[in-house]
Amino acid sequence: MEGWRILATALLGAGGLLLVLLTMAKVRDRAGRSGPVAMAGAVSVTVLALLCLFTATVLAAPVAWGAVVVVCGAAVVLALVG
Repeated sequence: MEGWRILATALLGAGGLLLVLLTMAKVRDRAGRSGPVAMAGAVSVTVLALLCLFTATVLAAPVAWGAVVVVCGAAVVLALVG
């Protein structure tokens, strides 16, 4: 496996985990119940896991790095705004 794939997957996982936690906190604030929070967490983790798997195996370099930029950028914006 190429080194850039490992680095991109690690960055995507770190930014994505932060994004999952921020998403779950936003849902908790709006819904006030644990059911929607668990559903949002499950969907977010599943999408993140699939994106990490595809980044590590089959995505082209520009697409993989684009996903890293989008996910990490969204996590930073939500952390600063929220």
